[in-house]
Amino acid sequence: MQLHHEIPDFAFAFRSVGGSSAVLEDREQVRLRELDQSFIVTPTLLETWQAPATVAGLTLEHLAPVLDLKPELVILGVGSTQQFPPAKVMAECLSRGIGLEAMTNTAAARTFNLLASEGRNVAAAMLLAG
Repeated sequence: MQLHHEIPDFAFAFRSVGGSSAVLEDREQVRLRELDQSFIVTPTLLETWQAPATVAGLTLEHLAPVLDLKPELVILGVGSTQQFPPAKVMAECLSRGIGLEAMTNTAAARTFNLLASEGRNVAAAMLLAG
């Protein structure tokens, strides 16, 4: 049986993540990117994010940069411990037709990689403890 290595058609993928740092594979620049500040990532975009210190402090204004990207789903990485954003924030995302799923950073990274590999319009907003 012949095996073929398939190169994904998305630029960014998580290699490792914790509560205060993350390592992403940047396939366009063929290097690893180490991050220690909160960030937003899509399959084709990586940028820093002016996030609140805690999930409880999350507002729609904080999420505006990721919602402006119009993903079908936002994966919210909330750190090392499962937490949920204010109900008002979740409701507003749903009213815009954008799903918001909060999960630990490790679960968010796995979910992002899976959905990106399926070609889904997904964005992850990752809170990293400073």
